[in-house]
Amino acid sequence: MEEVPRSPSMPAGIPGKKPRPRWILSIQAKFWRTLMGIGMFLHKMARPRPPKPDFTRKILTTVAKQKGFITLHFYVPKDWHNRNLESRYPVVVNFHGGGFTLGSATDDARWAKVVVQEVNAVVVSVDYRRAPEHPFPTAVEDGVDAIVYLAEHAKEFNLDLDKIAVSGFSSGANMAFTVPLRLQEELEQELAKDEARRMSVIEARRPGLQKAFSEGRILVKASKTIAVKAVVAWYPSVDYTHTREQRRATCARIDQQLPAVFTDLFDDSYLQPPTMDMANPYLSPGVAPDHMLAGLPQEIILFTCEWDMLLAEGIAFRDKLRRLGKTVHYSMVPNAPHGWDKAPNPLKQTPGVQAQYLKACDEMKRLLGVNHISEVEE
Repeated sequence: MEEVPRSPSMPAGIPGKKPRPRWILSIQAKFWRTLMGIGMFLHKMARPRPPKPDFTRKILTTVAKQKGFITLHFYVPKDWHNRNLESRYPVVVNFHGGGFTLGSATDDARWAKVVVQEVNAVVVSVDYRRAPEHPFPTAVEDGVDAIVYLAEHAKEFNLDLDKIAVSGFSSGANMAFTVPLRLQEELEQELAKDEARRMSVIEARRPGLQKAFSEGRILVKASKTIAVKAVVAWYPSVDYTHTREQRRATCARIDQQLPAVFTDLFDDSYLQPPTMDMANPYLSPGVAPDHMLAGLPQEIILFTCEWDMLLAEGIAFRDKLRRLGKTVHYSMVPNAPHGWDKAPNPLKQTPGVQAQYLKACDEMKRLLGVNHISEVEE
């Protein structure tokens, strides 16, 4: 597969295209959110039906400049309800897809169900704020807030902060990489002093913390240690330095691509201003500096789709992570388009989805060490 030339400042949309007014984008987004909601309703009608969240928590954001509220949806194992304070559960923080513009935290309920059953973990799906109302980097910063909140309330929710994984689908899979990177910067800023605080990790003017996430990071204001053990990314977008046209040119099946009406809406809504640096590591982890990617967990679980315009960048990112010494457990789902596991068929689930979900859970069980529920440390 040929490598597509790119420019770090190249817009992801159509070069020279005049951006649409925000109010028009908002109307269009609300229209498609309604239709997507209908599609997800049909998707969830197929038996066995996915569960509803056990409970939710609405929290105030602290990281993003524009303050607001986000909702965390909790899916918990049956024995969690016993509230045994002598035990802690692994936690998987999940980010839904939808181009940062559509979708909701309950879209991945089937995935949450499998994780809860197989990994015996608490799944927390994040209803982050969406574009165009909240363009880049709000979603990523909301994801950081979710993890910080869970660290601060680990005892309340019986969570083991030594056993954290992040997962996501499509744009949410982008967040499965960019949220840990942004969290890395947040922790750096908390630990830095005086002039060093103003030296950005992105600019590489000061080194990142020596320990990787998998070894644990101390979150100062929460007085907790955060250990992100695994990233599970399903068909992620990782490189916005490529235009949509360049991405489409790499796709094996033109008829299976996401229509331009969606990708244009996603890009116009989230990538604001259009002249922003598309190589920003919190947008394009695929081109993030090596010293930042070194802070990701040692093991990455990555799934791509054969008929996806994002396949090429997913493979390139896999290869880059492996060159950096990361262990990447990679699978390409054959004969599958982007978002293949979310088909709006009310009669039956898409064949093969359960098997792929179980494959990811097998890796997570090993990485999170869930042969037994860990005991609380004194």
